[in-house]
Amino acid sequence: MEAANKGAHFAGGKSVGLNIQLPFEQKPNPFIDRTRLLNFDFFYVRKTMFMRYSMGFIALPGGFGTLDELTEAITLIQTHKLVSFPIVLLSKEYWQGFTDWITKMVLGENMISGTDMSLFTVVDTAEEAVKYITDFYKTYALKPNF
Repeated sequence: MEAANKGAHFAGGKSVGLNIQLPFEQKPNPFIDRTRLLNFDFFYVRKTMFMRYSMGFIALPGGFGTLDELTEAITLIQTHKLVSFPIVLLSKEYWQGFTDWITKMVLGENMISGTDMSLFTVVDTAEEAVKYITDFYKTYALKPNF
């Protein structure tokens, strides 16, 4: 999340932070607007708020937390528990194994439909990610709140 906050900070944009109290990461990153900082003790509460108010997802290379939040967002949109919003995976090289596995195992074993593969896109640059999100909102009545 720090990368997104840092980019927003230096571009003069809004920088929201949903911080989780962890033993090895006790303070929020310095790029979050302090008036837009929420602190949570539990992952499930943080994730609920994160999902409920998201207008788009850009997943950068990350660990288990990134995978958890990414797959939850896709699942909630797939099952119509959230309104559809753009989900972008940044770095084709990083996400290639993940998307290959989904295609071969999950889609290949008919655990999802072919249309579910359109719930996200994979790009290589921040400019492509922004374009994808901007184009997404050109086709829907719902507009981003940023």
